[in-house]
Amino acid sequence: MSDSIRITGGKPLTGEITVRGAKNFVSKAMVASLLGDTPSTLRNVPDIRDVAVVTGLLELHGAKVAYDAPSGVLSVDPAKVAPAKIGDVGVHAGSSRIPILFCGPLLHRLGEAVIPDLGGCKIGERPVDFHIEILKKFGAVVEELGDGIRLTAPNGLHGIKHKLAYPSVGATEQLLLTAVRAEGMTRLENAAVEPEIKDLIDLLQKMGAVISVDTDRSVTIEGVKSMIGFDHISLTDRIEAASWACAALATSGEVFVRGAQQRTMAMFLNVFRKVGGEFEVREDGIAFRHPGGELRSIALQTDVHPGFMTDWQQPLVVALTQAKGLSIVHETVYEQRFGFTEALVKMGANIQLYRECLGDQACRFGQRNFKHSAAISGPTPLVAADIDVPDLRGGFSHLIAALTATGTSTVSGVGIIDRGYENFRGKLEALGADFE
Repeated sequence: MSDSIRITGGKPLTGEITVRGAKNFVSKAMVASLLGDTPSTLRNVPDIRDVAVVTGLLELHGAKVAYDAPSGVLSVDPAKVAPAKIGDVGVHAGSSRIPILFCGPLLHRLGEAVIPDLGGCKIGERPVDFHIEILKKFGAVVEELGDGIRLTAPNGLHGIKHKLAYPSVGATEQLLLTAVRAEGMTRLENAAVEPEIKDLIDLLQKMGAVISVDTDRSVTIEGVKSMIGFDHISLTDRIEAASWACAALATSGEVFVRGAQQRTMAMFLNVFRKVGGEFEVREDGIAFRHPGGELRSIALQTDVHPGFMTDWQQPLVVALTQAKGLSIVHETVYEQRFGFTEALVKMGANIQLYRECLGDQACRFGQRNFKHSAAISGPTPLVAADIDVPDLRGGFSHLIAALTATGTSTVSGVGIIDRGYENFRGKLEALGADFE
């Protein structure tokens, strides 16, 4: 499949698409299957590259995986889990950071795990140090290798008390996947509480875990000696749903997103309405539309849940280029997430980046010389350009910009979008986009 797409913009997106399970949950649920002594079944699984990557990693470790893409049903049998070679893990994982989350389950099952040098989207510092710190506290022993690290647990893993300096989703996932079978009690303070985290906790409880979540972002886990497989339906991908909503808004269109869930998108829906978009919550999804007239500028800052999600920011910024007035967006989660705006400026957007915190409170990037605030002045007509995809969410935002612009744009590097957007080409076609 070609890694470039030519889009002739200026045509409203109209029609219906379906969004399935959340990328940020499904991959972690697949890893969690290694904790069980019996097979697991996961439903509503999207056919995306991340699912293929984790499937390959599970198979490298001896698990048997079966996936039926049309039905979205995936099963994992971990009965014959075995160690894998670090070189094989590295080659198969590529730029994915998911191998780091295999460590806890593999240490419980095998007493060892390996992690290759990891990549990922270039949107800011995402070091694995805090993962290693957590694993060491549990009792893991770390050995540096030339192409990664090897972890062992000669004395088993034991419960810990840990407080996160920042409510990181990845660190919270790491701790959950490690603590559920560690001996004794684990308490995590300042944990992430995103819907995907809550769905992971529900899944682990089905497997036999004992987990309680308090209102102060603290999580307590009582370790159990063994766990069973699960049968679970993934929550819908709220990032993909919001991305298509922003595409409808930017192109003056109307898109019904089948599967979109109001309960996981409340903050996005509030902002969507403030900008001037309209939506209708239905039993089987949400319809998003541009009602005509002018969109309104807003002031916004991203935050951890229940705040405005950082992954919603990029597609929304494209829509804000079409809003009247000055919009301010303060990014507080990833310090380099505005790199994608360079292409928007090339297409005619009026966007200025600032090192200062242009929000109602200072954030951890304010004194670190990162351009993490944006001022978007509009509306500005966008014109076609040749652009390169920088990362997953920025890449989809570039698609939205090309769909909005006058003329024909060539967007290169779109293969990365397959990591998290199921059959996005087919969905573009279903919505009447003009592309090849």
